[in-house]
Amino acid sequence: MVIDRRTVLVGGAALLACAPLSRPAAGGASPGARFVAAARTRDGSYQVVLLNAHGAVERAIPLDGRGHDIAVAPDAKIAVAFARRPGDFAVAFDLAGRRPPRIFTAPGGRHFYGHGVFSPDGRLLFATENAFEEARGVLGVYDVAAGFRRIGELPTSGIGPHEVLMMPDGKTLCVANGGIETHPDAARAKLNLDTMTPSIAFIDAATGDLKAQHALAKDLHQLSLRHMCRDQQGNVWFGGQWEGGTDATPWLVGRVGIDTPIAMPEPREITGRDLKGYIGSMASSSDGRIVAASAPRAGRIVYFDAATARVIGETRLADACGIAPAGDTGIACTTGEGIFEVSSPGDADAHTQRIEGLSFDNHLRRIA
Repeated sequence: MVIDRRTVLVGGAALLACAPLSRPAAGGASPGARFVAAARTRDGSYQVVLLNAHGAVERAIPLDGRGHDIAVAPDAKIAVAFARRPGDFAVAFDLAGRRPPRIFTAPGGRHFYGHGVFSPDGRLLFATENAFEEARGVLGVYDVAAGFRRIGELPTSGIGPHEVLMMPDGKTLCVANGGIETHPDAARAKLNLDTMTPSIAFIDAATGDLKAQHALAKDLHQLSLRHMCRDQQGNVWFGGQWEGGTDATPWLVGRVGIDTPIAMPEPREITGRDLKGYIGSMASSSDGRIVAASAPRAGRIVYFDAATARVIGETRLADACGIAPAGDTGIACTTGEGIFEVSSPGDADAHTQRIEGLSFDNHLRRIA
């Protein structure tokens, strides 16, 4: 995104006015849909912004530092914005705006990796964290009713856990272990690129027991697995970020199940080098039949048929990274240039809105 790669829209006061572009409008997301994303304003401050179905800003919540992803509670009443690695703050906020936000922090020796997920009953929040002195990944467990008090942690059986999903059974957590060792004393330096061990781990949410773990082939050990989504069949789709040489860039998108090994069928139409070795976010359509992968460095969003893994279309949009379901076939996306767009595979028309003075961060979430 623009705020990370590496020019930021700064200078002057933030203007959260929405100016439509000249592209044809298709009406936006499903009626009543709302979205939430972290962003940076023109004056260099950080926010979480709530957007309506057409991409207009409804409300902004200030952050003390840069945010990354947002976890939305199952009842869509509250959400939590996490600091970008290696930040240690999170902000819980009432989506209706009736109560002031609550800030909580990771404990000493831990920092957030920017992602989390609620339990199906909304009572617990699981957050990916770095136990950095031991160089191991954990899921911090937070009691929502107790003001997000941390009540324990679960091992992720890997290093550098990034996104975490709750599986359809409501009992199993799926974690993308990116495989990269970091330490806050080294800022964002990557300390073990030669010995990376990325994996997808399925973890018992109650006990922390490892139910299954799937690793990449040895020649792909530098493909850091980061972001995921689920399709209609409950398969987990993931996107990776290549840490090896450009000439050796592999295909970046695959799928896996708790009892199914990793599969990465490479399409004929596009390569990992075409996507600049970097997938920034994954999302599926509301019905789970379409999976989207954003490649912000390449300015592309690629759509797949979830049943066949076949590429069925793409959107070209500079610095597009945040993606979320907008409807049965539509995908909403946000960019580092302040654009909110809703489009579908093969759809020539797109609803496009620019929010002046705003630079969206990497992720976009739909509020149920």
